[in-house]
Amino acid sequence: MDFSADEIGSDGAVLLLEKLERKHRILHYFSQVIPDRRDPFRVVHSIERLLKQRVFTLVQGYEDANDVQYLKNDPLLKDILDGELASQPTLSRFENSIDKHSVFALCHAWIDRYVSTLGNRKKVVIDIDGTDDPTHGAQQLSMFNGYYGQFMYNELFFHDGDTGQIIVPILRPGNSHSNKWYVAILKRLLKKIRAAYPKIEIVIRADSGFSCPAFYQLADDFNLQFTIGLATNETLKKKTARAEKAVRHLFVSNNIKHQHFISFTYRAESWHKPQQCYSKIESTGKGLNVRHIVSNMEEADARSVYFGFYVKRGEARETGSRR
Repeated sequence: MDFSADEIGSDGAVLLLEKLERKHRILHYFSQVIPDRRDPFRVVHSIERLLKQRVFTLVQGYEDANDVQYLKNDPLLKDILDGELASQPTLSRFENSIDKHSVFALCHAWIDRYVSTLGNRKKVVIDIDGTDDPTHGAQQLSMFNGYYGQFMYNELFFHDGDTGQIIVPILRPGNSHSNKWYVAILKRLLKKIRAAYPKIEIVIRADSGFSCPAFYQLADDFNLQFTIGLATNETLKKKTARAEKAVRHLFVSNNIKHQHFISFTYRAESWHKPQQCYSKIESTGKGLNVRHIVSNMEEADARSVYFGFYVKRGEARETGSRR
């Protein structure tokens, strides 16, 4: 580095991005999936260079394609991108060329890349979670979500619960329900994993927003193990009423922290069969907190299912407000 040089690049961290790309070739991999319908005799910037420029500038904090007018003379970016930067119109045409078929192809590419890393693993834990991504303009599919109280995207992520690797990310409209599309996407993911590794054990972990009849049927069809959160209802309240009363009397009234677990079979009207459920009735020292999960995992007891597996999903914690 030479800060007295005639030409100075202001975004030195792009060197780390380039190092990562040279090591893992992630952008190169995905650029092979995106179709190029342009006249090859008029092409100046390849799909890989366009993707690289757009991703690198986004990571550096330049969200808008027209930021290129301030970056076009940056010697560091020009060197890493191996020539002149693509203009804002070129980037905009590139972004708008991604149609539905290209999106599906990219999703399959994400999954194929993940499956290729499984190697000789005997077990895979798939964490499913949604993420609120606030929006601040007139972006397409930006909609108001009543639960989060904001305009946003409701993004869906499938993660490897052991390695943290993103299996596939899905961008959804802001007003999407937590379980929108996820069963259909999970089914495609399961088919690809089982096609490559027929005997691999697959375990699904997710919070209560992903509990739905279609999932429990899918779990039977693919012989999955799972632990899923379960939203409270009047039937569940009746099943835990006796334990709640005891915990209130012995612990909540005295501001003592305590955790009590019960297990029982439960079947919602829309489910195709009963499931094993567990409830945690907890005196937090400031009040009562009740959580429910449904699981078909063969663990020693409810506590080991809950603390030994369920609360480890993703990077989430049991915060009480969002879970």
